[in-house]
Amino acid sequence: MRLIHTADIHLESRMSSKFDKDTAKERRAEVLSTFLRLIDYAVEQEVSGIIIAGDLFDVSKVSAGTLKSIRTAIENNPGITFFYLRGNHDTEGFTLGGEELPENLKFFDEKWTSYPVDAEGRVVITGTEAAGEIMRYEELALPENTINIVTLHGQECEYMQQGVEDCIPLSMLRDRGIDYLALGHIHSYKLAPLDARGVYCYSGCLEGRGFDECGEKGFVLLEIDPEEGKVDPVFIPFAKRKLYEIPVDISHVEDSVAACERIEERLKNDKVSSQAMLKIILNGEISVDAEISTELVAERLSEDYYYVKVKDETSPHVSYEDYRLESSLKGEFVRKVYASADLSDDMKAKVIRCGIKALAGEEFLS
Repeated sequence: MRLIHTADIHLESRMSSKFDKDTAKERRAEVLSTFLRLIDYAVEQEVSGIIIAGDLFDVSKVSAGTLKSIRTAIENNPGITFFYLRGNHDTEGFTLGGEELPENLKFFDEKWTSYPVDAEGRVVITGTEAAGEIMRYEELALPENTINIVTLHGQECEYMQQGVEDCIPLSMLRDRGIDYLALGHIHSYKLAPLDARGVYCYSGCLEGRGFDECGEKGFVLLEIDPEEGKVDPVFIPFAKRKLYEIPVDISHVEDSVAACERIEERLKNDKVSSQAMLKIILNGEISVDAEISTELVAERLSEDYYYVKVKDETSPHVSYEDYRLESSLKGEFVRKVYASADLSDDMKAKVIRCGIKALAGEEFLS
């Protein structure tokens, strides 16, 4: 038997603060497309059920078009049962005007709810949307002779903590007969032991929606052997695009073209796909006379990569000895900045870099 564990799809996420309007719109469509591809994958792999451990949606009012796409995909695949546990972003979800919901779409509520996956009841999925209520954990009762999968949405904690959103106290879930704890809320994949019997796992999100969600994104495929009582989780990378935040040392580079060449060499060595979304962090020491345009660098790289953002975190290389004895406005300026007791060395270098650029072309003092 096979199941899929996914979470944090965040359909219709605006992403307007992270990308330009057109890119954000395209990414919203790609996130929906990836979720629909996941369902196609489930059909191909003869998956019995898909666990959605929270935050399928990202907004309170989901568009009719998105809902129709999801509902149609569920209805067209009656052989797959969808176990949908709402997360902190899922406020309305599928509740649309009293429409009848697909029979193969199962919900959880504030009480522990259990669903057998197979006809014999050898594999059972149990969950509650009240992850932050301590009393719910005291009420959890699972049979010992079944494979028990529990799904929750929230932040893992060792013990219940006040002020932690939907805290999931692992200490209260140990030795309760759990074979696999399917979690949502954290957007990076994590698999770790729960106790001697089971493990807990965050599947992470399906697609990165910003550069705080870099790395491989996908879902977890569960290979289940009811006869042996085994659950084997395997992470499946599945995102259409991978997001990277890549630091590049451009020390001693003097212009934007040379900076591009240094960056392209790094990307080639790292085997970064042309479909990737990149945030390039320029660092290292460069001359105060260097002319590096982040806009130009981003534009040139965008010819070969889907999306590129460039941030300049370089430090100016200023040699005090070059200006100490110079009888010019630049020399006088550098001496005064270096003599300041109110500025750090790093800030002095940045001030000098800006000042020298501003004074470029000034006549020597007589």
